[in-house]
Amino acid sequence: MIKGISSAISALKAFERKLGVSANNIANIRTQGFKRSRSSFQEVSPQNVSTSSGVSQVGRGTTIGQITEEFSQGSFESTSSPTDMAIGGDGFFMVRASEGADYYTRDGQFRFDENGRFVTTSGYVAQGWELDPITGEIQGAIGDITLSTFTSPPQESTIIKNIVNLNAHAEDNSVGINALAAAWNGDNPNEEYIADNAYDYQTSTKVYDGVGASHDISVYFDKTGTASTWEYIVTAHPREDRRPGATGGNLGLLARGTLVFNNSGAVSDMTMDINDGTGNWISQNIATDLTGGHFTFNPDFQGATDGSTEMSIQLDFGSFHNGSSWVNDSLSSTQYSSASNTVYSSADGYGPGDLDAVTISADGIITGSYSNGQVLNLFQVALAKFNNPQGLKKMGNNLYAKTGESGDAITGQPGTNGLGSIAPNALEQSNVDIGREFVNMILIKRGFQANLKVISAEDEMLGSLLNIIS
Repeated sequence: MIKGISSAISALKAFERKLGVSANNIANIRTQGFKRSRSSFQEVSPQNVSTSSGVSQVGRGTTIGQITEEFSQGSFESTSSPTDMAIGGDGFFMVRASEGADYYTRDGQFRFDENGRFVTTSGYVAQGWELDPITGEIQGAIGDITLSTFTSPPQESTIIKNIVNLNAHAEDNSVGINALAAAWNGDNPNEEYIADNAYDYQTSTKVYDGVGASHDISVYFDKTGTASTWEYIVTAHPREDRRPGATGGNLGLLARGTLVFNNSGAVSDMTMDINDGTGNWISQNIATDLTGGHFTFNPDFQGATDGSTEMSIQLDFGSFHNGSSWVNDSLSSTQYSSASNTVYSSADGYGPGDLDAVTISADGIITGSYSNGQVLNLFQVALAKFNNPQGLKKMGNNLYAKTGESGDAITGQPGTNGLGSIAPNALEQSNVDIGREFVNMILIKRGFQANLKVISAEDEMLGSLLNIIS
Protein backbone atom coordinates (compact mmCIF):
# COMPACT_ATOMS: atom_id res chain seq x y z
CA MET A 1 0.00 0.00 0.00
CA ILE A 2 2.79 2.42 0.82
CA LYS A 3 4.15 1.84 -2.70
CA GLY A 4 0.87 2.98 -4.25
CA ILE A 5 0.91 6.16 -2.20
CA SER A 6 4.53 6.77 -3.21
CA SER A 7 3.65 6.42 -6.90
CA ALA A 8 0.70 8.77 -6.53
CA ILE A 9 2.82 11.35 -4.71
CA SER A 10 5.41 11.23 -7.50
CA ALA A 11 2.62 11.96 -9.95
CA LEU A 12 1.37 14.89 -7.84
CA LYS A 13 4.89 16.37 -7.87
CA ALA A 14 5.18 15.88 -11.64
CA PHE A 15 1.80 17.47 -12.30
CA GLU A 16 2.77 20.39 -10.08
CA ARG A 17 5.91 20.98 -12.14
CA LYS A 18 3.99 20.56 -15.38
CA LEU A 19 1.49 23.16 -14.20
CA GLY A 20 4.41 25.49 -13.41
CA VAL A 21 5.67 25.15 -16.99
CA SER A 22 2.22 25.94 -18.38
CA ALA A 23 1.80 28.85 -15.97
CA ASN A 24 5.13 30.32 -17.13
CA ASN A 25 3.97 30.01 -20.74
CA ILE A 26 0.77 31.89 -19.97
CA ALA A 27 2.67 34.54 -17.97
CA ASN A 28 4.82 35.26 -21.07
CA ILE A 29 2.02 35.30 -23.60
CA ARG A 30 2.87 38.97 -24.43
CA THR A 31 6.67 38.67 -24.14
CA GLN A 32 8.34 39.50 -27.48
CA GLY A 33 10.18 36.54 -28.95
CA PHE A 34 9.24 34.19 -26.09
CA LYS A 35 9.29 30.50 -26.97
CA ARG A 36 6.82 28.13 -25.35
CA SER A 37 8.20 25.42 -23.05
CA ARG A 38 6.90 21.87 -23.19
CA SER A 39 7.26 19.27 -20.42
CA SER A 40 6.97 15.50 -20.80
CA PHE A 41 6.45 12.73 -18.24
CA GLN A 42 8.84 9.87 -17.83
CA GLU A 43 8.30 6.61 -15.92
CA VAL A 44 10.45 6.08 -12.84
CA SER A 45 12.60 2.95 -12.97
CA PRO A 46 10.46 -0.02 -11.80
CA GLN A 47 11.18 -2.23 -8.82
CA ASN A 48 11.70 -6.01 -9.13
CA VAL A 49 9.32 -8.19 -7.09
CA SER A 50 9.00 -11.94 -6.66
CA THR A 51 5.90 -13.65 -8.03
CA SER A 52 4.75 -17.23 -8.34
CA SER A 53 5.99 -17.24 -11.90
CA GLY A 54 9.35 -15.66 -11.11
CA VAL A 55 10.56 -12.08 -10.94
CA SER A 56 8.32 -9.28 -12.21
CA GLN A 57 8.48 -5.53 -12.17
CA VAL A 58 6.25 -3.00 -10.43
CA GLY A 59 6.25 0.66 -11.43
CA ARG A 60 7.20 3.32 -8.90
CA GLY A 61 5.48 6.32 -10.39
CA THR A 62 6.44 9.14 -12.75
CA THR A 63 8.60 12.22 -12.98
CA ILE A 64 9.24 15.09 -15.41
CA GLY A 65 11.47 13.62 -18.06
CA GLN A 66 12.35 16.74 -20.05
CA ILE A 67 11.43 20.40 -20.46
CA THR A 68 12.16 21.66 -23.98
CA GLU A 69 11.62 24.85 -25.97
CA GLU A 70 9.36 25.02 -28.99
CA PHE A 71 11.17 27.34 -31.44
CA SER A 72 8.27 27.64 -33.84
CA GLN A 73 7.66 31.04 -35.44
CA GLY A 74 5.61 33.53 -33.45
CA SER A 75 3.27 35.99 -35.13
CA PHE A 76 4.52 39.43 -36.18
CA GLU A 77 3.13 42.67 -34.79
CA SER A 78 3.75 45.86 -36.73
CA THR A 79 5.31 48.77 -34.86
CA SER A 80 6.09 52.41 -35.55
CA SER A 81 9.74 52.10 -34.53
CA PRO A 82 12.17 51.83 -37.48
CA THR A 83 14.69 49.98 -35.28
CA ASP A 84 12.32 47.13 -34.37
CA MET A 85 13.02 43.87 -36.19
CA ALA A 86 11.60 40.37 -36.36
CA ILE A 87 13.24 37.27 -37.80
CA GLY A 88 11.17 35.43 -40.35
CA GLY A 89 12.58 31.91 -40.16
CA ASP A 90 15.45 30.37 -38.23
CA GLY A 91 18.07 32.28 -36.34
CA PHE A 92 18.77 34.51 -33.38
CA PHE A 93 19.98 38.06 -32.98
CA MET A 94 23.48 38.18 -31.53
CA VAL A 95 23.97 40.54 -28.58
CA ARG A 96 26.86 41.19 -26.22
CA ALA A 97 26.90 42.20 -22.56
CA SER A 98 29.12 44.97 -21.23
CA GLU A 99 31.49 42.39 -19.73
CA GLY A 100 31.88 40.75 -23.15
CA ALA A 101 29.63 37.69 -22.80
CA ASP A 102 27.71 36.70 -25.95
CA TYR A 103 23.99 35.92 -25.88
CA TYR A 104 21.25 35.19 -28.39
CA THR A 105 17.66 36.36 -28.60
CA ARG A 106 14.57 36.42 -30.79
CA ASP A 107 13.46 39.71 -29.27
CA GLY A 108 14.16 42.38 -31.90
CA GLN A 109 13.25 45.45 -29.87
CA PHE A 110 16.38 47.56 -30.42
CA ARG A 111 17.24 51.26 -30.20
CA PHE A 112 20.28 53.53 -30.40
CA ASP A 113 21.30 54.72 -26.94
CA GLU A 114 22.97 58.00 -26.02
CA ASN A 115 26.39 56.51 -26.85
CA GLY A 116 25.34 55.39 -30.32
CA ARG A 117 25.13 51.72 -29.37
CA PHE A 118 22.38 49.63 -30.96
CA VAL A 119 20.99 47.95 -27.84
CA THR A 120 18.14 45.83 -26.50
CA THR A 121 15.79 47.18 -23.85
CA SER A 122 18.17 45.65 -21.27
CA GLY A 123 21.25 47.35 -22.74
CA TYR A 124 22.84 44.41 -24.59
CA VAL A 125 24.61 45.55 -27.77
CA ALA A 126 23.54 44.05 -31.09
CA GLN A 127 26.27 42.48 -33.20
CA GLY A 128 26.90 42.95 -36.90
CA TRP A 129 29.26 44.20 -39.57
CA GLU A 130 30.24 47.77 -40.37
CA LEU A 131 29.59 48.64 -44.02
CA ASP A 132 31.28 50.88 -46.52
CA PRO A 133 28.92 53.89 -46.62
CA ILE A 134 28.82 54.05 -50.42
CA THR A 135 29.33 50.51 -51.74
CA GLY A 136 27.74 48.63 -48.83
CA GLU A 137 30.64 46.17 -48.69
CA ILE A 138 31.31 44.51 -45.32
CA GLN A 139 34.27 45.99 -43.44
CA GLY A 140 36.04 43.73 -40.93
CA ALA A 141 34.61 41.11 -38.56
CA ILE A 142 31.43 40.90 -36.51
CA GLY A 143 31.42 43.41 -33.67
CA ASP A 144 29.30 45.87 -31.71
CA ILE A 145 26.90 47.94 -33.80
CA THR A 146 27.86 51.39 -32.59
CA LEU A 147 27.54 54.72 -34.38
CA SER A 148 30.67 56.71 -33.67
CA THR A 149 28.92 59.85 -34.90
CA PHE A 150 25.39 60.89 -35.75
CA THR A 151 26.57 63.12 -38.60
CA SER A 152 27.71 62.28 -42.11
CA PRO A 153 31.06 63.73 -43.20
CA PRO A 154 31.17 66.42 -45.90
CA GLN A 155 32.18 65.72 -49.47
CA GLU A 156 34.31 68.23 -51.37
CA SER A 157 32.90 69.48 -54.66
CA THR A 158 34.71 68.33 -57.81
CA ILE A 159 32.46 69.50 -60.67
CA ILE A 160 30.13 72.36 -61.48
CA LYS A 161 27.59 72.04 -64.26
CA ASN A 162 26.20 75.31 -65.61
CA ILE A 163 23.86 75.13 -68.60
CA VAL A 164 23.12 78.65 -69.80
CA ASN A 165 21.65 80.34 -72.79
CA LEU A 166 23.51 83.51 -73.81
CA ASN A 167 21.55 86.06 -75.77
CA ALA A 168 22.75 86.06 -79.39
CA HIS A 169 21.65 89.68 -79.71
CA ALA A 170 23.61 90.94 -76.72
CA GLU A 171 25.54 94.15 -77.42
CA ASP A 172 29.07 93.46 -78.65
CA ASN A 173 31.88 94.58 -76.42
CA SER A 174 34.49 96.34 -78.56
CA VAL A 175 37.28 96.15 -75.95
CA GLY A 176 38.19 92.58 -76.97
CA ILE A 177 39.20 89.36 -75.19
CA ASN A 178 40.11 89.41 -71.47
CA ALA A 179 38.38 92.73 -70.83
CA LEU A 180 36.09 90.97 -68.37
CA ALA A 181 39.01 89.69 -66.27
CA ALA A 182 40.54 93.17 -66.32
CA ALA A 183 37.28 94.63 -65.01
CA TRP A 184 37.45 92.53 -61.85
CA ASN A 185 38.84 94.17 -58.71
CA GLY A 186 38.82 91.85 -55.70
CA ASP A 187 40.36 94.57 -53.54
CA ASN A 188 37.59 97.13 -53.97
CA PRO A 189 36.93 98.71 -50.53
CA ASN A 190 33.25 99.17 -51.39
CA GLU A 191 32.97 95.47 -52.25
CA GLU A 192 31.88 96.34 -55.79
CA TYR A 193 34.17 93.82 -57.36
CA ILE A 194 32.88 94.22 -60.91
CA ALA A 195 30.77 96.96 -62.43
CA ASP A 196 27.26 96.09 -63.59
CA ASN A 197 27.98 97.37 -67.11
CA ALA A 198 31.12 95.22 -67.44
CA TYR A 199 29.24 91.99 -68.18
CA ASP A 200 26.09 90.74 -69.86
CA TYR A 201 25.11 87.81 -67.62
CA GLN A 202 26.10 86.16 -64.33
CA THR A 203 25.18 82.84 -62.64
CA SER A 204 26.21 81.35 -59.28
CA THR A 205 26.54 77.82 -57.94
CA LYS A 206 27.15 76.65 -54.39
CA VAL A 207 30.16 74.38 -53.77
CA TYR A 208 31.60 72.75 -50.64
CA ASP A 209 35.18 72.66 -49.45
CA GLY A 210 36.91 69.80 -47.63
CA VAL A 211 35.42 70.66 -44.24
CA GLY A 212 31.90 71.10 -45.59
CA ALA A 213 31.73 74.89 -45.68
CA SER A 214 29.68 76.24 -48.57
CA HIS A 215 30.89 78.91 -51.00
CA ASP A 216 29.41 80.58 -54.06
CA ILE A 217 31.22 80.25 -57.37
CA SER A 218 30.05 82.94 -59.79
CA VAL A 219 30.61 82.85 -63.54
CA TYR A 220 30.33 86.14 -65.43
CA PHE A 221 29.75 86.24 -69.22
CA ASP A 222 30.33 89.06 -71.66
CA LYS A 223 30.07 89.08 -75.43
CA THR A 224 33.27 90.09 -77.21
CA GLY A 225 33.77 92.03 -80.40
CA THR A 226 34.09 88.73 -82.26
CA ALA A 227 30.79 87.26 -83.47
CA SER A 228 29.49 84.28 -81.46
CA THR A 229 32.42 84.49 -79.02
CA TRP A 230 31.90 85.12 -75.32
CA GLU A 231 34.44 85.57 -72.62
CA TYR A 232 33.81 84.40 -69.04
CA ILE A 233 35.48 84.62 -65.67
CA VAL A 234 35.14 82.24 -62.72
CA THR A 235 35.14 83.96 -59.36
CA ALA A 236 34.69 83.42 -55.62
CA HIS A 237 34.04 86.00 -52.94
CA PRO A 238 37.39 87.76 -52.37
CA ARG A 239 37.11 87.48 -48.58
CA GLU A 240 36.86 83.69 -48.93
CA ASP A 241 39.82 83.37 -51.31
CA ARG A 242 42.61 81.75 -49.25
CA ARG A 243 44.99 80.84 -52.07
CA PRO A 244 48.57 81.24 -50.81
CA GLY A 245 49.92 84.44 -52.34
CA ALA A 246 46.56 85.72 -53.61
CA THR A 247 46.42 89.46 -53.15
CA GLY A 248 45.04 92.74 -54.40
CA GLY A 249 42.68 92.84 -57.33
CA ASN A 250 43.29 89.14 -58.05
CA LEU A 251 41.49 88.06 -54.88
CA GLY A 252 38.52 85.92 -55.90
CA LEU A 253 39.50 85.83 -59.58
CA LEU A 254 40.06 82.13 -60.31
CA ALA A 255 39.94 81.64 -64.09
CA ARG A 256 39.07 83.23 -67.40
CA GLY A 257 38.26 81.83 -70.81
CA THR A 258 36.19 81.94 -73.97
CA LEU A 259 33.13 80.14 -75.29
CA VAL A 260 32.62 79.96 -79.03
CA PHE A 261 29.26 79.03 -80.57
CA ASN A 262 28.56 77.80 -84.11
CA ASN A 263 25.83 79.04 -86.44
CA SER A 264 23.34 76.69 -84.78
CA GLY A 265 23.98 78.24 -81.40
CA ALA A 266 25.84 75.22 -79.97
CA VAL A 267 29.27 75.27 -78.29
CA SER A 268 32.05 74.63 -80.81
CA ASP A 269 35.15 75.65 -78.85
CA MET A 270 36.28 76.61 -75.37
CA THR A 271 39.42 77.86 -73.62
CA MET A 272 40.46 78.46 -70.03
CA ASP A 273 43.37 80.20 -68.25
CA ILE A 274 44.02 79.79 -64.51
CA ASN A 275 44.87 82.79 -62.30
CA ASP A 276 47.47 81.84 -59.68
CA GLY A 277 46.28 84.64 -57.37
CA THR A 278 49.16 86.99 -58.11
CA GLY A 279 48.06 87.99 -61.58
CA ASN A 280 49.93 85.32 -63.52
CA TRP A 281 47.75 83.49 -66.03
CA ILE A 282 48.39 79.82 -66.82
CA SER A 283 46.92 78.59 -70.10
CA GLN A 284 45.21 75.19 -69.99
CA ASN A 285 46.17 72.68 -72.66
CA ILE A 286 43.36 70.60 -74.10
CA ALA A 287 45.70 67.63 -74.62
CA THR A 288 47.05 67.53 -71.04
CA ASP A 289 44.94 69.59 -68.65
CA LEU A 290 41.40 68.29 -69.05
CA THR A 291 39.66 66.14 -66.44
CA GLY A 292 36.75 64.12 -67.71
CA GLY A 293 36.83 66.21 -70.88
CA HIS A 294 36.48 69.48 -68.93
CA PHE A 295 38.76 72.31 -67.89
CA THR A 296 39.38 72.68 -64.16
CA PHE A 297 40.00 75.62 -61.85
CA ASN A 298 41.56 75.59 -58.38
CA PRO A 299 39.98 77.56 -55.55
CA ASP A 300 41.32 77.31 -52.00
CA PHE A 301 39.00 78.29 -49.17
CA GLN A 302 41.12 76.96 -46.29
CA GLY A 303 44.60 78.23 -47.11
CA ALA A 304 46.95 75.43 -46.08
CA THR A 305 50.49 76.59 -46.85
CA ASP A 306 51.42 73.22 -48.30
CA GLY A 307 48.62 73.41 -50.88
CA SER A 308 46.78 70.41 -49.44
CA THR A 309 43.47 72.29 -49.26
CA GLU A 310 43.52 73.44 -52.89
CA MET A 311 40.47 72.16 -54.73
CA SER A 312 40.18 70.96 -58.31
CA ILE A 313 36.76 71.67 -59.80
CA GLN A 314 35.69 70.80 -63.33
CA LEU A 315 33.66 73.43 -65.18
CA ASP A 316 31.03 71.78 -67.35
CA PHE A 317 28.96 73.92 -69.71
CA GLY A 318 27.27 70.82 -71.13
CA SER A 319 30.11 70.01 -73.52
CA PHE A 320 33.15 67.78 -73.24
CA HIS A 321 36.27 67.26 -75.32
CA ASN A 322 36.62 63.72 -76.66
CA GLY A 323 40.27 64.12 -77.64
CA SER A 324 39.62 65.58 -81.06
CA SER A 325 36.69 68.00 -80.74
CA TRP A 326 34.09 69.43 -78.37
CA VAL A 327 30.95 67.29 -78.09
CA ASN A 328 27.68 68.71 -76.80
CA ASP A 329 25.49 66.76 -74.38
CA SER A 330 21.75 66.49 -74.93
CA LEU A 331 21.50 69.43 -72.51
CA SER A 332 24.23 71.97 -73.19
CA SER A 333 24.83 75.71 -73.19
CA THR A 334 23.57 77.66 -76.21
CA GLN A 335 23.57 81.03 -77.88
CA TYR A 336 20.00 81.65 -78.98
CA SER A 337 18.05 84.79 -79.72
CA SER A 338 16.40 84.99 -76.31
CA ALA A 339 17.21 86.53 -72.96
CA SER A 340 20.26 85.11 -71.21
CA ASN A 341 19.24 82.67 -68.49
CA THR A 342 20.42 79.69 -66.50
CA VAL A 343 18.75 76.50 -67.70
CA TYR A 344 20.36 74.20 -65.16
CA SER A 345 22.94 74.63 -62.42
CA SER A 346 24.36 72.05 -60.03
CA ALA A 347 27.50 70.92 -58.25
CA ASP A 348 28.45 67.73 -56.50
CA GLY A 349 29.66 67.69 -52.93
CA TYR A 350 27.75 68.45 -49.76
CA GLY A 351 28.22 69.69 -46.25
CA PRO A 352 28.00 67.67 -43.04
CA GLY A 353 24.56 66.32 -42.21
CA ASP A 354 22.71 65.25 -39.08
CA LEU A 355 21.13 61.81 -38.88
CA ASP A 356 17.40 62.22 -39.48
CA ALA A 357 16.25 58.61 -39.67
CA VAL A 358 17.38 55.01 -39.99
CA THR A 359 15.82 52.18 -41.95
CA ILE A 360 16.48 48.44 -41.92
CA SER A 361 16.08 46.22 -44.97
CA ALA A 362 15.09 42.56 -45.22
CA ASP A 363 18.76 41.57 -45.37
CA GLY A 364 19.48 43.43 -42.15
CA ILE A 365 21.24 46.46 -43.66
CA ILE A 366 20.88 49.58 -41.53
CA THR A 367 20.97 52.78 -43.58
CA GLY A 368 20.95 56.35 -42.35
CA SER A 369 19.21 59.31 -43.96
CA TYR A 370 20.93 62.61 -43.23
CA SER A 371 19.87 66.26 -43.36
CA ASN A 372 22.31 66.89 -46.24
CA GLY A 373 20.35 64.50 -48.45
CA GLN A 374 22.76 61.59 -48.16
CA VAL A 375 21.57 58.02 -47.61
CA LEU A 376 24.51 55.97 -46.33
CA ASN A 377 25.00 52.31 -45.49
CA LEU A 378 25.92 51.92 -41.82
CA PHE A 379 25.79 48.31 -40.58
CA GLN A 380 24.41 44.88 -41.34
CA VAL A 381 22.83 42.88 -38.53
CA ALA A 382 24.35 39.43 -37.94
CA LEU A 383 22.24 36.36 -37.19
CA ALA A 384 23.20 33.03 -35.62
CA LYS A 385 21.78 29.51 -35.56
CA PHE A 386 22.64 26.29 -33.71
CA ASN A 387 22.66 22.64 -34.67
CA ASN A 388 20.78 21.90 -31.44
CA PRO A 389 18.87 24.96 -30.25
CA GLN A 390 17.24 22.77 -27.56
CA GLY A 391 20.64 22.76 -25.86
CA LEU A 392 20.64 26.53 -25.33
CA LYS A 393 20.45 27.80 -21.76
CA LYS A 394 17.82 30.34 -20.76
CA MET A 395 19.37 33.41 -19.14
CA GLY A 396 16.34 35.64 -18.56
CA ASN A 397 15.74 38.96 -20.34
CA ASN A 398 14.69 36.96 -23.42
CA LEU A 399 18.29 35.76 -23.76
CA TYR A 400 19.90 32.39 -24.44
CA ALA A 401 23.50 31.29 -23.95
CA LYS A 402 25.26 28.56 -25.88
CA THR A 403 26.26 25.34 -24.14
CA GLY A 404 28.20 22.24 -25.06
CA GLU A 405 24.88 20.60 -26.03
CA SER A 406 23.83 23.44 -28.35
CA GLY A 407 27.21 23.61 -30.09
CA ASP A 408 28.86 26.77 -31.34
CA ALA A 409 26.92 29.50 -33.10
CA ILE A 410 26.81 29.37 -36.91
CA THR A 411 26.77 33.02 -37.97
CA GLY A 412 25.85 34.69 -41.22
CA GLN A 413 23.94 37.44 -42.98
CA PRO A 414 20.13 37.39 -42.90
CA GLY A 415 18.69 35.31 -45.70
CA THR A 416 21.86 33.21 -46.16
CA ASN A 417 23.07 29.87 -44.88
CA GLY A 418 19.60 28.78 -43.75
CA LEU A 419 19.07 31.92 -41.68
CA GLY A 420 15.80 33.82 -41.78
CA SER A 421 15.23 37.28 -43.23
CA ILE A 422 14.52 40.46 -41.34
CA ALA A 423 11.04 41.97 -41.11
CA PRO A 424 11.56 45.65 -40.28
CA ASN A 425 9.08 47.70 -38.24
CA ALA A 426 7.82 44.53 -36.57
CA LEU A 427 8.30 42.43 -33.43
CA GLU A 428 7.88 38.69 -33.10
CA GLN A 429 5.33 37.84 -30.47
CA SER A 430 5.24 34.88 -28.11
CA ASN A 431 4.36 31.56 -29.75
CA VAL A 432 2.21 30.56 -26.74
CA ASP A 433 -1.30 29.38 -27.70
CA ILE A 434 -3.51 30.24 -24.73
CA GLY A 435 -6.25 27.82 -25.78
CA ARG A 436 -3.73 25.01 -25.85
CA GLU A 437 -2.42 25.99 -22.42
CA PHE A 438 -5.94 26.03 -20.94
CA VAL A 439 -6.58 22.51 -22.26
CA ASN A 440 -3.28 21.39 -20.71
CA MET A 441 -4.30 22.93 -17.40
CA ILE A 442 -7.58 20.98 -17.46
CA LEU A 443 -5.73 17.74 -18.14
CA ILE A 444 -3.19 18.51 -15.41
CA LYS A 445 -5.96 19.22 -12.95
CA ARG A 446 -7.77 15.98 -13.79
CA GLY A 447 -4.57 13.96 -13.52
CA PHE A 448 -3.82 15.58 -10.18
CA GLN A 449 -7.34 14.77 -8.92
CA ALA A 450 -7.05 11.16 -10.08
CA ASN A 451 -3.85 10.64 -8.13
CA LEU A 452 -5.44 12.23 -5.07
CA LYS A 453 -8.15 9.56 -5.41
CA VAL A 454 -5.43 6.89 -5.38
CA ILE A 455 -4.02 8.33 -2.17
CA SER A 456 -7.56 8.49 -0.69
CA ALA A 457 -8.23 4.86 -1.62
CA GLU A 458 -4.91 3.77 -0.13
CA ASP A 459 -5.76 5.72 3.02
CA GLU A 460 -9.12 3.93 3.36
CA MET A 461 -7.45 0.56 2.93
CA LEU A 462 -4.86 1.39 5.57
CA GLY A 463 -7.62 2.59 7.91
CA SER A 464 -9.53 -0.66 7.48
CA LEU A 465 -6.38 -2.66 8.26
CA LEU A 466 -5.73 -0.64 11.39
CA ASN A 467 -9.32 -1.20 12.54
CA ILE A 468 -8.85 -4.96 12.24
CA ILE A 469 -5.70 -4.78 14.35
CA SER A 470 -7.40 -2.66 16.99
